[in-house]
Amino acid sequence: MGSSAASATCLRAIMREAELEVVGVVTQPDRPAGRGKALTPCPCKAFAMECGIRDIITPENVNDPEPMAQIGAWRPDVIAVVAYGQFLRAPILGLPPKGCINCHFSLLPKYRGAAPVVAAIAAGEKLTGVTVMHMGIGMDDGPIMMQSYEPIYSDATGGTLMDELAITGGVTLAKTLLMMKRGTLPLEVAQKSDDATFARKLKKTDGLIDWKSPVLFIERKVRAFNPWPGCYTFLPERFRRKGNSGRIVVSRARIVFNMEPAWRDAAPGTVLALATTPLRDGGMQQTGPQTGPIVKCGDTALMLTEIKPEGGSLLDGASFLRGRPLIPGEDRLLDE
Repeated sequence: MGSSAASATCLRAIMREAELEVVGVVTQPDRPAGRGKALTPCPCKAFAMECGIRDIITPENVNDPEPMAQIGAWRPDVIAVVAYGQFLRAPILGLPPKGCINCHFSLLPKYRGAAPVVAAIAAGEKLTGVTVMHMGIGMDDGPIMMQSYEPIYSDATGGTLMDELAITGGVTLAKTLLMMKRGTLPLEVAQKSDDATFARKLKKTDGLIDWKSPVLFIERKVRAFNPWPGCYTFLPERFRRKGNSGRIVVSRARIVFNMEPAWRDAAPGTVLALATTPLRDGGMQQTGPQTGPIVKCGDTALMLTEIKPEGGSLLDGASFLRGRPLIPGEDRLLDE
């Protein structure tokens, strides 16, 4: 059971093992997507179809009698669940003889819930991983069967880390299933509920940048929310045209470590300087894009190096500034 690209990656890992047989796939219903809003299968269904799997169902509610009967007819020994997007109730959890197991993208009990990858980056974690657990009726609280670890590098985004964890998750899930089949799986370990933290489901509005926050908090949030839901702010009123709110999405940013004395008393959100060529003063991180507006945060400053204006394409900082001549010391980026 799965819906996301990570689900497809884990399905691929399972299918590579000759000892494991996929008897059916359960995904979310096709949804409107693209400019034409045509009904489009989720990544997991698209991959399953590409592989020639015919037994695929897409119920609106997997706990309803009809999908339950179909899954029962497949007679699965175990159900593997990866980013499926529906809550499984007790009857379906008890349907396969070996139960339902879930591949979750965090080191449980930390970051239970819907957005563990985003939460780990935003919190400044240096290490995360995947957990394969036996599912219970609670939210990600089942006993742990196996875990694998993955470092979080300083340039990781929500998208790049998810791609890495999907591969790790596929390997770990397939290994767990093989060990279950062979009877060699170690004893499960109960989670310590007192150590649990939760990563709630995100909304687009969660991406609004509060320039009063510390620069580390904002920089991590920009990376964590890339590609979804995206961090955003608003241009000054004078750059807004009819039908355009002036909203800009910040896809990448870099901390400015060396602050000019004149910058320190500026209000948060103030455009302090415009870097249209890479700076070589030693005050910047020296890898990746190094051009763009430098904006005052709650403590130091942040250079916005990749920006997507409303209705436009993703631009590097210098290209963005060529069409929007912000005035240092006068213009401010806004939170509304």
